[in-house]
Amino acid sequence: MRLPPHRGHRRDVGGAEAHAPPGASRIPRVLFPVLIIVVAVIIDLSTPASTRTAPLLVAAPVVAAATISVLATAAVALVAVGLTVATHLYHDLWGDLSADMALASAAAVGLASIAAAVIRRKRERELKQVRSVAAAAQLALLRPPPPRIGRLALRSVYLAAEAEAQIGGDLYEALHTPFGARVLIGDVRGKGLPAVGVSAVLTGCFREAAHREPTIGEVAGRMEETAQREIDRDDPSEAFSERFTTALLVEIPPDEPVARIVHLGHPEPLLIGGGQVTSHPPARPGLPIGLGGLVGTLPVPQTIAFRPGERLLLYTDGFIEARDEHGVYFPLAGSAARHAAVDLDGLVAALRADLLRHTRRQLSDDAALLVIERLPDTPPPL
Repeated sequence: MRLPPHRGHRRDVGGAEAHAPPGASRIPRVLFPVLIIVVAVIIDLSTPASTRTAPLLVAAPVVAAATISVLATAAVALVAVGLTVATHLYHDLWGDLSADMALASAAAVGLASIAAAVIRRKRERELKQVRSVAAAAQLALLRPPPPRIGRLALRSVYLAAEAEAQIGGDLYEALHTPFGARVLIGDVRGKGLPAVGVSAVLTGCFREAAHREPTIGEVAGRMEETAQREIDRDDPSEAFSERFTTALLVEIPPDEPVARIVHLGHPEPLLIGGGQVTSHPPARPGLPIGLGGLVGTLPVPQTIAFRPGERLLLYTDGFIEARDEHGVYFPLAGSAARHAAVDLDGLVAALRADLLRHTRRQLSDDAALLVIERLPDTPPPL
């Protein structure tokens, strides 16, 4: 299931392309039970009376129950029972014990198939509702970043590893604040509902702190305090153990050609400029969120040059730890270098395509990517 489209943002499940529209496969599904019936009739008419086709006819409503609507399943079951009766009359088998048992079996299987179709449709409606709620929750938790913040252009992509996993542990956010653009990207350790809860708490904390705290380091400190409160509330014995979140916090002031980055155990960003891709590992790395209490000090932001025309590439480890069939990791920096000259939309699309090609669309972990481009101070003429 896909989230509503947003300009500059792509979210895919398992790297798959868009699903066929609802109802696109109904005709082939109907053909399965119809084909079984046709084959059974042909066999019955072309073989001696001793050849019993009732067991083959019984398969038609069973297949229908798993593939088509309740009414269509009832129609197939009725046709199967009717044809069973017709074959008995045609071969003068009426009153034969085995033939009567076959007719009774056809009727019983038909009724059971209708009941199974009713249960299946009910479960499908429940699943659709659950997916709808999950999509709404995902949109609130991992909302697409805006395509523009001042003189910055942003594009993102999110690839979910599992088709049924609507919500995961990757998180990102981009905000226009009084201090400039502030961006978060992170990866919660673990999966499932615990990871979802941590993502929601930390994203909400960032959205609030980013507008209030004067430095990006203090934003990271607020997030650490929030994480520690959550750990202490749920289970104080877990403090400093396995509940943590790696993250990068980035502040891009509107009036300086720099970016201030707080590294919290997360993969370092890549800077794309002049056809080159440069990695920026932290000079003073910080601990992941949830473990910051081990040092007791605020993380120190690292300032790097970020000039007009350059791009800053942020990502989660799903992009760099994805492997091919030979166990080779995806070379994100190399892929970014090959496509450095294309426009921003083309770059994100190319990185996504390269990752899926490298893994043959078999992702083992969610993968999120956010690219920020500082636009020229003077827009080009129209």
